Amino acid sequence: MLLKDMAKALNRSPVYIHGLQQRFALPVLAGDAYAPAYLACLHRIVLLRVLGIAEERLRELWHLEKKLLQLLHVDSTGSPTWFLDACGAADRAPRRLLLTNYDLGWEVSGGTLQLGLNFSQQVSELFASAAMGEDALRILNRCLESQARIKSEIALERANVRAAARFAQAC
Repeated sequence: MLLKDMAKALNRSPVYIHGLQQRFALPVLAGDAYAPAYLACLHRIVLLRVLGIAEERLRELWHLEKKLLQLLHVDSTGSPTWFLDACGAADRAPRRLLLTNYDLGWEVSGGTLQLGLNFSQQVSELFASAAMGEDALRILNRCLESQARIKSEIALERANVRAAARFAQAC
């Protein structure tokens, strides 16, 4: 699909969509190379913004989730959109991250991580990430904290969103 098609589907301007691409460091693809998962990712961001979640908070969580997936070597697929390819999955199981919708294989709210997980066949760095000061469990905990804050903000806005939807129907 084209950028203008995604903009129309999201009821946003192409300039707005391009701004999201820049601010969230999403790849800008040529022509009609945008997959449904890409649109699903943007849709998720737009919905969370409609719910009043600050874009800065969303970007923080986005980068944390991407970092966690890199530490787990999910980025070994070779796809330029590897970090949003799971956004198109229909289910919202508790095993999925909030923004990337990646299924970690265990309940995300558990705060646990099976150490040594590696979804790639080869290590891309000379030293292990933990030896360089990166810790998947630490990043997971930061993801969970950020995700919990966002979910609590959503819960607080739920009644207002329902009232706004009823008001919009009456107009």
